Amino acid sequence: MELNDLLHHTSEWLKGTGPNSDIVISSRIRLARNIDKERFPHWADKAQGALTLKLIKEGISKVDHLKQATIFDLGNIDSVDKQFLVERHLMSLEHAQKTENKALAVDDEEIVSIMINEEDHIRMQVMQSGFNLYEAWDIVNVIDDGLARQLDLAFLPNWGYLTACPTNVGTGMRGSVMLHLPALVMSRSIDRVMAAIAKLSFTTRGLYGEGTQAMGNFFQISNQISLGPSENEIIESINGLIRQIIEQERQARETLIARNSPLLDDRVNRSLGILKNARIITSQETIELLSMVRLGSDLGIIKDIDRRVMNELFIITQPAHLQKLEGKKLSSEERDLKRAELIREKLNIHP
Repeated sequence: MELNDLLHHTSEWLKGTGPNSDIVISSRIRLARNIDKERFPHWADKAQGALTLKLIKEGISKVDHLKQATIFDLGNIDSVDKQFLVERHLMSLEHAQKTENKALAVDDEEIVSIMINEEDHIRMQVMQSGFNLYEAWDIVNVIDDGLARQLDLAFLPNWGYLTACPTNVGTGMRGSVMLHLPALVMSRSIDRVMAAIAKLSFTTRGLYGEGTQAMGNFFQISNQISLGPSENEIIESINGLIRQIIEQERQARETLIARNSPLLDDRVNRSLGILKNARIITSQETIELLSMVRLGSDLGIIKDIDRRVMNELFIITQPAHLQKLEGKKLSSEERDLKRAELIREKLNIHP
């Protein structure tokens, strides 16, 4: 697989399928692992980093579930391609920085990705569309077992898996769910919900994970505790919380329809009108407007916009995707023009 092949593939997090997919965009399980007796990436010198990269690449090549994966050496790709991979949720913003002895393994379906020499030697993740953490866990668990047979992983009986950050020690697991919560935002209930989440030892991040702010009413919620409970207990605790949030969002949507139907209808259709007619539009404004159009589609206010088109627009209007589609680097102003043109084309041609 070539990097450019991903341009014409639908990312797992935007397929719009799976349980509760009107509210839950995607579910992800990430595991942090390190090679025993090797320095963590931030402490490793150039030779040590090269050694762990070589060992992990060899290990990946011998795991049945990863034999079709493509490994991209980040030091050999340009800044646009690295941002492109971040936009597709295949790797973190941190992994795109200081890329010496770093790599990314990606399977053909973009369900599995493995960051090599990020904060830990191995950070593997599996994504599933919709509310589907257990299915993601089943896949990543098999891959983890396969890698453990090839690599000597850092593990202590009393502590579990050893990681660069103490908050990941134990299972090394982070389960996260990306939710679209426009009704809770519009009803001004989101701050109360986020405060309750924090008290329960969960964390909330934006569209692109750690260090990013919520955009387009998208929120990523994940566990903070990985030491003590088992993997299944962690997943069940996340599932319990997410079920409550889904119910609150559904109630907020029903209230919006009952109390503010004309205003809601106006806001949704204004958003669609701007997207269909704008000549210049930023990435952030696009996400905010698409969020309202998606809500309108979920509630039946808009009936002639295919969800696949909306999902496609969420990703192809991002800066790196625009530049790869155009085949050259674009200035900020050029991207805003190209983005508006692309949106008009998609929304006005594809009912």
